[in-house]
Amino acid sequence: MEEINLQYQDKKAVAKGGALGFFIGLAVIVPGISGSTIAIIFKLYDKLLYAMGNIFKSFKVCFFFLLPIGIGGIIGFTLGFVAIQKLIHLFPFAIMAFFGGLMIGVFPAISSEIKRERITCAKVFLFLLGFIIPILISISSIFLQGGNQTLEAIEFYHYILFLLLGYIIAITQIVPGLSATAVLMAFGYFKPLIDSVSLSYIQSNLHILGIYLCLGIGFIIGLITFSSFLTSLFKKNRVYSFCMIVGLSLGSIFTIFFNPDIYEIYQAWIYGNLSFGLDLSLGILLFIIGILISASFLKYEKKEFNL
Repeated sequence: MEEINLQYQDKKAVAKGGALGFFIGLAVIVPGISGSTIAIIFKLYDKLLYAMGNIFKSFKVCFFFLLPIGIGGIIGFTLGFVAIQKLIHLFPFAIMAFFGGLMIGVFPAISSEIKRERITCAKVFLFLLGFIIPILISISSIFLQGGNQTLEAIEFYHYILFLLLGYIIAITQIVPGLSATAVLMAFGYFKPLIDSVSLSYIQSNLHILGIYLCLGIGFIIGLITFSSFLTSLFKKNRVYSFCMIVGLSLGSIFTIFFNPDIYEIYQAWIYGNLSFGLDLSLGILLFIIGILISASFLKYEKKEFNL
């Protein structure tokens, strides 16, 4: 494989790496933010994949490239968690609508990879396959699993599930346009995990530490192995890979508005248990604002970095 230069050329490049890490940290907890999409905009995506996939082969070089990204990621994750934990309880639909707008606004950055490509049956199939996967996960979580899951009364096989879930969350940070939060919502674990992060809850449910550990181990394994796999896949056929990625990204936007958390809100609206006027109106407004913000950011970064 062709060697990729991972050295930062100046302090501005280091700062750009830190900014990328910040968005990746946000992406783990905040729906609508895609760290890998930002990496594409910054022209750091291939370097990021290569560094994570070759961390054991070229540890020193990869480590120093990933260091500012990791620091930014910790800051972004912390701030994102504090923000989402407070905002999600105020106007849940409106907040989700805002994040959905953000996802739609950055979608052109992902679809631009294939917009000039000739349409073939294989490419359309991969796009549709990618589009339907997150939708099927979301629908099955609502109607087959009964909505939000519980983190109590955990059996042994649940820990294996959380290892797998951590791996899937890692994939969302590598595949452009996917949202870790959208995946957690689709499986019905977003709200339970958010609510579990409190000292009183942890003291009463010490097994939650095992859940966090499994998620973390799965996440690290996923970052390393799937980065290497995707780098190899891009080398063989980048266009076909992005056909499926574009479909996955579009399907993930759908799951923002159709997941166990939001489905409960829709039911409350229908049965009159929750007033929908203000939340819906605010949601439409924030949805438009989200599109404008991310589209403006995309335009600015293209101009700033001459993309």
